[in-house]
Parts: sequence; C-alpha cells; structure tokens
Amino acid sequence: MKKWFKNIGPGPLIAAAFIGPGTVTVCTLAGAGFGYALLWAMLFSIFATIVLQEMAARLGIVTQKGLSQVIRTVIQNPISRVIVLILIIAAIVIGNAAYEAGNISGAVLGLESIFGNYVLELGSISVNYFSLLIGVLAFVLLYIGSYKALERILIALVILMSLSFLGTAIITKPNIGDIVKGLFTFQAPKDSLLTIIGLIGTTVVPYNIFLHSSLVKEKWNAVEDIKFAKRDTIVAVILGGIVSMSIIISAAAIGNQSISDASGLAKALEPLFGQNAKYLLSIGLFAAGITSAVTAPLAAAYVTSGCLGWSSDLKDKRFRMVWIFILLLGVFFSSISMKPIEVIKFAQIANGLLLPVIAALLIYIMNKSSILGKYKNTVLQNSLSLIILAITILLGLKTILKVLQVV
Repeated sequence: MKKWFKNIGPGPLIAAAFIGPGTVTVCTLAGAGFGYALLWAMLFSIFATIVLQEMAARLGIVTQKGLSQVIRTVIQNPISRVIVLILIIAAIVIGNAAYEAGNISGAVLGLESIFGNYVLELGSISVNYFSLLIGVLAFVLLYIGSYKALERILIALVILMSLSFLGTAIITKPNIGDIVKGLFTFQAPKDSLLTIIGLIGTTVVPYNIFLHSSLVKEKWNAVEDIKFAKRDTIVAVILGGIVSMSIIISAAAIGNQSISDASGLAKALEPLFGQNAKYLLSIGLFAAGITSAVTAPLAAAYVTSGCLGWSSDLKDKRFRMVWIFILLLGVFFSSISMKPIEVIKFAQIANGLLLPVIAALLIYIMNKSSILGKYKNTVLQNSLSLIILAITILLGLKTILKVLQVV
C-alpha cells in the first residue's frame, strides 16, 4: 500500500482538470433533466478518457517529451506544422483563458453558498472578493514551481472533492437498481442529445492529453514505470468518473429541470436532505473550481512552451508568463462578473475541431516505431482508439453546430 501511494502520479491532476465547474454544471443538468438515464454516457466517457490518457502518459514516459513537443518533430511539412500548432495554441491557450473565468466563478459559487456574497462596489463595477482570493490561491500554488508540492495539494483537493460529491449522492439515498440500469442501458430520452454530447465533451478534453504527456516526465523517467502510470491513470479517471456520476445521482433526486447549476442544486437539496447536503455540495464545487483554476493555466503553459520550443520548467520565466496571463484574465472576468461569450464560443468551436485532430495525431504517433519502439500501440489499443476517434469526430461536429446554433 505504501508503494502504491508513493507511485501516485499526475492521474489525480488529470481528474482535477476535467472535473471543473463546467462538468459539475453539465452533470447537474443531466441528473435534473433525465434522472439516471444518461449515466451510460458518463461510463463511456470514463472508458474513452482512460484509453486516450494512457496513450498520452506512455508517450510522455518513453520520449520524455510533451505531446506538443513531439508534434513539432513528427510533422515534417512546415506549412502543415504551422497550421496544426496555431490551431493547438488557439484552442488551448485562448480557450483556457476563456474557461478560467468559469473555473474561478465555480469556486466562488461554492464559497458563496456557504458564506454569502462579498462584493466591493466601484462605481458601476462590482468586484467579487472571493474571485480575488481564488486567484491568489491559484497563483501561489503555481508560483511555488514544485511539481511534488503541486501534486500533493491537488491530490488532497481531489480527495476532498470526491468525498463531498460522493457524500451528497449517498445522502439522497438513490435506488441502486435504477443506477445499474442507467449505467448499462443505452437510452437517449427526448432532447437529451446535446446533454449527452456535453457529458462526453467535458470529460474527454484535448488539453488533458497535452497536460498528461507533459506531467508524467516530472514523475517518471524510465520505461519500466509505464505500469505505474497506467495504474495511476485508470484509478484516477475512474475516481473522477465516480465523482461526475455522484453529481448526476444527486441532481436526479431533485428531478427539477429548472436547476441550472450546482449552486442551485445545493439550495434545492437543503430543504429535502438538510444543510449537510448543501455544505457537502458547496465544498465539492469549491474544490472542483480551484483545482481547474490551477490546471487550466498550467496546461496552457505546457502547450505554448511545447509548440514554441520553450523550456517547460515550472520556474522558467516564459512558462510562468503564460499561466500568469491566463490566470489574470480569469480573475478579471470572474471578479467583475463578465462572461466573454464570444471568446468562449470561439474556444468551443476550436476545441470541437481540435479534439478529433489531436486524437488522430496521438494515434498516428503512438504507432511510430521510430518514436516508441516496442511500446507503440497494440492491435487492441488501436481498435479501441479508432472507435473513440470516430465518436470524437461526431462530437466535434455536433459541438460546432451547437455553438453556431444550427442544431
């Protein structure tokens, strides 16, 4: 057991990254609107995430490079390389800058559900104290520049988040038979398609692939460690999936489609299940927000450094400049209660395009003996990843059409 804990790696950070306020909101909508019926979509998302993240971790350990660094060397055509790298930077960096406001706002919602609102009025502008506090906490965690310290703190927050959401689900006393049916019965109730897309899209995210391939080399540097990385990935992603399912189960207890976010869910649960449910959910939302507020800028810094050939050392000045920029934008938009809608729409379109592109690039790279040698993909791994790729293409198209309000 001691050896197992010693070999916990970046897996929990990946779980922390995909369980942000956006995931919490989508899971809340899924549970409130459709009960347990969409649990199968989350089960698929967990499976797809494990397959893609395992490949990213294996690539990082064998090459001791992040995915963006490998892409720079693999794509020989200079025009194709520039186009792909620009798409990656646009989607990840600009996208994470837009979503960072949502991450910070999610953590703020968790605090406000417990402590109330604390706002400073500056003329026509309102500045939220909690947004500034979250920003400072995220800045300190990132500026320390120690992977070990960051890993331990985020693991603690992930455990807190897991216990909070799981505890909330248990309080609602769900029907186990209905949960099992929802997990293993494929069904798509009327008007659930976009929610299904949302559940998959908030779990299988492009920037986690880049983040994972970059972080594993901070923890492991020998191919013999691949087995530890695989175990770490499977356990962490399953844990993250259980957290997401717990939110769906908690929201299903309300059965109220007017619930629009986790803050509303916390208030709705209180009269039914007491203040404990409200506090547990609020603490979980805070933990989800702060962990994503740390990992989103970190991922943007790794991607930018890899694409531009910079050092990916946590204490490198250019590396720090990127995550500071992302964090400041998030704090600014969150503290004045502004939502950069157009930027977020662009980020969604770019990510919708990017996910199948990155999945295809990853599969291509994972089959190159010149890069991975005997650690390249097996036939089974290729079969599974190609199925996931086909679904991500459909997901990407649906996401773009949704943003453009075509569907």
